[in-house]
Amino acid sequence: MSDTLARIVADKRRHIEARKAAVPLAEIGRLADLADRAAPPRGFVAALRRAQADGRYGLIAEIKKASPSKGLIRPDFDPPSLARAYRDGGATCLSVLTDVPYFQGADEYLTAARNAVELPVLRKDFMVDPYQITEARALGADCILLIMAALVDLATTEALAAQVPGDRLLVSESGLFTPTDLARMARVGATTFLIGESLMRHDDVAAATRALLAREEART
Repeated sequence: MSDTLARIVADKRRHIEARKAAVPLAEIGRLADLADRAAPPRGFVAALRRAQADGRYGLIAEIKKASPSKGLIRPDFDPPSLARAYRDGGATCLSVLTDVPYFQGADEYLTAARNAVELPVLRKDFMVDPYQITEARALGADCILLIMAALVDLATTEALAAQVPGDRLLVSESGLFTPTDLARMARVGATTFLIGESLMRHDDVAAATRALLAREEART
Protein backbone atom coordinates (compact mmCIF):
# COMPACT_ATOMS: atom_id res chain seq x y z
CA MET A 1 0.00 0.00 0.00
CA SER A 2 1.38 3.43 -0.94
CA ASP A 3 1.97 6.11 1.69
CA THR A 4 -0.86 8.17 0.21
CA LEU A 5 -3.34 5.31 0.29
CA ALA A 6 -2.23 4.39 3.81
CA ARG A 7 -2.92 7.97 4.94
CA ILE A 8 -6.33 7.99 3.27
CA VAL A 9 -7.27 4.66 4.87
CA ALA A 10 -6.14 5.87 8.31
CA ASP A 11 -8.21 9.03 7.90
CA LYS A 12 -11.19 6.97 6.81
CA ARG A 13 -10.96 4.69 9.84
CA ARG A 14 -11.03 7.72 12.14
CA HIS A 15 -13.99 9.10 10.22
CA ILE A 16 -15.89 5.80 10.52
CA GLU A 17 -15.32 5.63 14.27
CA ALA A 18 -16.84 9.11 14.56
CA ARG A 19 -19.79 8.02 12.40
CA LYS A 20 -20.36 4.97 14.59
CA ALA A 21 -20.47 7.17 17.67
CA ALA A 22 -22.99 9.50 16.03
CA VAL A 23 -25.14 6.81 14.38
CA PRO A 24 -24.69 3.34 15.96
CA LEU A 25 -24.74 0.23 13.79
CA ALA A 26 -28.19 -0.76 15.08
CA GLU A 27 -29.62 2.53 13.82
CA ILE A 28 -27.84 2.25 10.47
CA GLY A 29 -29.26 -1.27 10.19
CA ARG A 30 -32.76 0.07 10.80
CA LEU A 31 -32.25 2.71 8.10
CA ALA A 32 -30.96 0.05 5.71
CA ASP A 33 -34.09 -2.03 6.33
CA LEU A 34 -36.23 1.01 5.55
CA ALA A 35 -34.26 1.58 2.36
CA ASP A 36 -34.82 -2.04 1.35
CA ARG A 37 -38.56 -1.45 1.53
CA ALA A 38 -38.68 2.07 0.10
CA ALA A 39 -35.98 1.63 -2.55
CA PRO A 40 -35.38 -2.10 -3.14
CA PRO A 41 -31.94 -3.01 -4.49
CA ARG A 42 -31.61 -2.82 -8.24
CA GLY A 43 -29.77 -5.69 -9.90
CA PHE A 44 -26.30 -4.28 -10.56
CA VAL A 45 -24.71 -7.46 -11.94
CA ALA A 46 -27.96 -8.39 -13.70
CA ALA A 47 -27.93 -5.08 -15.58
CA LEU A 48 -24.33 -5.63 -16.67
CA ARG A 49 -25.08 -9.18 -17.78
CA ARG A 50 -28.06 -7.97 -19.82
CA ALA A 51 -25.79 -5.54 -21.63
CA GLN A 52 -23.31 -8.34 -22.24
CA ALA A 53 -26.04 -10.67 -23.53
CA ASP A 54 -27.24 -7.93 -25.89
CA GLY A 55 -23.73 -7.55 -27.32
CA ARG A 56 -23.27 -4.14 -25.71
CA TYR A 57 -20.53 -2.85 -23.48
CA GLY A 58 -21.57 -2.58 -19.86
CA LEU A 59 -20.65 0.94 -18.76
CA ILE A 60 -20.47 1.94 -15.09
CA ALA A 61 -20.40 5.72 -15.52
CA GLU A 62 -18.91 7.66 -12.63
CA ILE A 63 -20.17 10.80 -10.95
CA LYS A 64 -17.03 12.41 -9.52
CA LYS A 65 -16.56 16.04 -8.58
CA ALA A 66 -12.83 16.06 -7.85
CA SER A 67 -9.79 13.93 -7.12
CA PRO A 68 -6.65 14.41 -5.00
CA SER A 69 -4.39 14.37 -8.04
CA LYS A 70 -6.49 16.33 -10.56
CA GLY A 71 -8.34 18.75 -8.28
CA LEU A 72 -11.79 19.96 -9.33
CA ILE A 73 -13.00 18.00 -12.35
CA ARG A 74 -16.53 19.31 -12.80
CA PRO A 75 -17.30 22.88 -11.64
CA ASP A 76 -21.00 22.69 -12.64
CA PHE A 77 -21.50 19.55 -10.56
CA ASP A 78 -25.10 18.36 -10.29
CA PRO A 79 -25.50 14.62 -9.59
CA PRO A 80 -29.13 14.26 -10.78
CA SER A 81 -28.38 16.01 -14.08
CA LEU A 82 -25.26 13.94 -14.60
CA ALA A 83 -27.15 10.74 -13.79
CA ARG A 84 -29.77 11.57 -16.41
CA ALA A 85 -27.09 12.48 -18.96
CA TYR A 86 -25.33 9.17 -18.41
CA ARG A 87 -28.62 7.30 -18.72
CA ASP A 88 -29.46 9.13 -21.93
CA GLY A 89 -25.99 8.35 -23.25
CA GLY A 90 -26.47 4.63 -22.73
CA ALA A 91 -24.72 3.90 -19.43
CA THR A 92 -25.68 0.63 -17.75
CA CYS A 93 -24.98 1.57 -14.12
CA LEU A 94 -23.67 4.52 -12.12
CA SER A 95 -20.79 4.91 -9.67
CA VAL A 96 -20.95 7.82 -7.21
CA LEU A 97 -18.03 9.08 -5.12
CA THR A 98 -19.05 9.68 -1.50
CA ASP A 99 -15.62 10.34 0.03
CA VAL A 100 -15.59 13.91 1.36
CA PRO A 101 -12.02 15.05 2.14
CA TYR A 102 -10.23 13.66 -0.90
CA PHE A 103 -12.88 13.59 -3.65
CA GLN A 104 -15.32 16.32 -2.51
CA GLY A 105 -18.03 13.68 -2.53
CA ALA A 106 -21.06 13.36 -0.27
CA ASP A 107 -23.55 10.71 0.77
CA GLU A 108 -26.40 12.82 -0.53
CA TYR A 109 -24.86 12.81 -4.02
CA LEU A 110 -25.49 9.07 -4.23
CA THR A 111 -29.06 9.32 -3.01
CA ALA A 112 -29.83 12.23 -5.35
CA ALA A 113 -28.34 10.46 -8.37
CA ARG A 114 -30.23 7.24 -7.65
CA ASN A 115 -33.51 9.08 -7.21
CA ALA A 116 -33.07 10.74 -10.60
CA VAL A 117 -32.83 7.57 -12.71
CA GLU A 118 -33.71 3.89 -12.73
CA LEU A 119 -30.11 2.68 -13.11
CA PRO A 120 -28.36 0.63 -10.40
CA VAL A 121 -25.86 2.67 -8.39
CA LEU A 122 -22.51 1.76 -6.86
CA ARG A 123 -21.11 3.57 -3.84
CA LYS A 124 -17.45 4.35 -4.46
CA ASP A 125 -15.52 5.14 -1.30
CA PHE A 126 -12.66 3.76 0.73
CA MET A 127 -14.51 0.84 2.29
CA VAL A 128 -12.56 -0.23 5.37
CA ASP A 129 -15.25 -1.33 7.83
CA PRO A 130 -18.38 -3.56 7.61
CA TYR A 131 -20.33 -0.60 9.02
CA GLN A 132 -19.93 1.13 5.65
CA ILE A 133 -21.64 -1.73 3.83
CA THR A 134 -24.79 -1.34 5.90
CA GLU A 135 -24.47 2.43 5.56
CA ALA A 136 -24.25 2.10 1.78
CA ARG A 137 -27.58 0.25 1.67
CA ALA A 138 -29.13 2.86 3.95
CA LEU A 139 -28.09 5.48 1.39
CA GLY A 140 -29.71 3.44 -1.39
CA ALA A 141 -26.58 1.94 -2.94
CA ASP A 142 -27.07 -1.25 -4.95
CA CYS A 143 -23.40 -2.20 -4.96
CA ILE A 144 -20.11 -1.22 -3.31
CA LEU A 145 -16.54 -1.08 -4.54
CA LEU A 146 -13.67 -2.59 -2.60
CA ILE A 147 -10.53 -0.75 -3.70
CA MET A 148 -7.40 -2.85 -3.96
CA ALA A 149 -3.94 -1.29 -3.85
CA ALA A 150 -3.22 -1.72 -7.56
CA LEU A 151 -1.95 0.41 -10.40
CA VAL A 152 -4.37 1.95 -12.88
CA ASP A 153 -2.83 0.31 -15.92
CA LEU A 154 -4.60 -1.37 -18.84
CA ALA A 155 -1.79 -3.92 -18.95
CA THR A 156 -2.89 -5.12 -15.49
CA THR A 157 -6.25 -6.24 -16.87
CA GLU A 158 -4.60 -7.85 -19.87
CA ALA A 159 -2.17 -9.76 -17.66
CA LEU A 160 -4.84 -11.02 -15.24
CA ALA A 161 -7.71 -11.66 -17.65
CA ALA A 162 -6.56 -15.15 -18.59
CA GLN A 163 -6.88 -16.21 -14.95
CA VAL A 164 -10.57 -15.22 -14.71
CA PRO A 165 -13.02 -18.14 -15.22
CA GLY A 166 -15.21 -17.79 -18.27
CA ASP A 167 -18.43 -17.70 -16.24
CA ARG A 168 -17.34 -14.59 -14.30
CA LEU A 169 -18.06 -10.98 -15.21
CA LEU A 170 -14.73 -9.23 -15.89
CA VAL A 171 -14.80 -5.48 -15.18
CA SER A 172 -12.00 -3.14 -16.28
CA GLU A 173 -11.91 -0.04 -14.08
CA SER A 174 -10.34 3.37 -14.68
CA GLY A 175 -7.60 4.47 -17.05
CA LEU A 176 -10.03 4.19 -19.99
CA PHE A 177 -10.52 7.17 -22.29
CA THR A 178 -11.41 6.12 -25.85
CA PRO A 179 -13.39 3.49 -27.77
CA THR A 180 -10.01 2.03 -28.71
CA ASP A 181 -9.23 1.47 -25.02
CA LEU A 182 -12.53 -0.38 -24.61
CA ALA A 183 -11.88 -2.48 -27.70
CA ARG A 184 -8.44 -3.37 -26.34
CA MET A 185 -9.95 -4.60 -23.09
CA ALA A 186 -12.78 -6.40 -24.90
CA ARG A 187 -10.21 -8.50 -26.75
CA VAL A 188 -9.11 -10.04 -23.45
CA GLY A 189 -12.67 -10.61 -22.23
CA ALA A 190 -13.62 -7.40 -20.40
CA THR A 191 -16.89 -6.05 -21.73
CA THR A 192 -17.86 -4.04 -18.66
CA PHE A 193 -16.09 -0.83 -17.68
CA LEU A 194 -16.05 1.73 -14.87
CA ILE A 195 -15.24 5.17 -16.28
CA GLY A 196 -15.37 8.55 -14.60
CA GLU A 197 -12.94 11.38 -15.24
CA SER A 198 -12.75 11.06 -19.03
CA LEU A 199 -16.54 11.55 -19.20
CA MET A 200 -16.89 14.11 -16.42
CA ARG A 201 -14.63 16.57 -18.25
CA HIS A 202 -16.96 16.84 -21.26
CA ASP A 203 -19.54 19.61 -21.50
CA ASP A 204 -22.02 17.21 -23.11
CA VAL A 205 -21.83 14.12 -20.90
CA ALA A 206 -24.56 12.22 -22.75
CA ALA A 207 -22.84 12.70 -26.13
CA ALA A 208 -19.47 11.74 -24.66
CA THR A 209 -20.99 8.59 -23.19
CA ARG A 210 -22.56 7.62 -26.51
CA ALA A 211 -19.28 8.25 -28.35
CA LEU A 212 -17.32 6.15 -25.88
CA LEU A 213 -19.75 3.25 -26.21
CA ALA A 214 -19.48 3.26 -30.01
CA ARG A 215 -17.76 0.03 -30.95
CA GLU A 216 -14.49 0.55 -32.74
CA GLU A 217 -12.03 -1.93 -34.16
CA ALA A 218 -8.74 -0.95 -32.56
CA ARG A 219 -5.81 -0.95 -34.93
CA THR A 220 -2.57 -2.50 -33.76
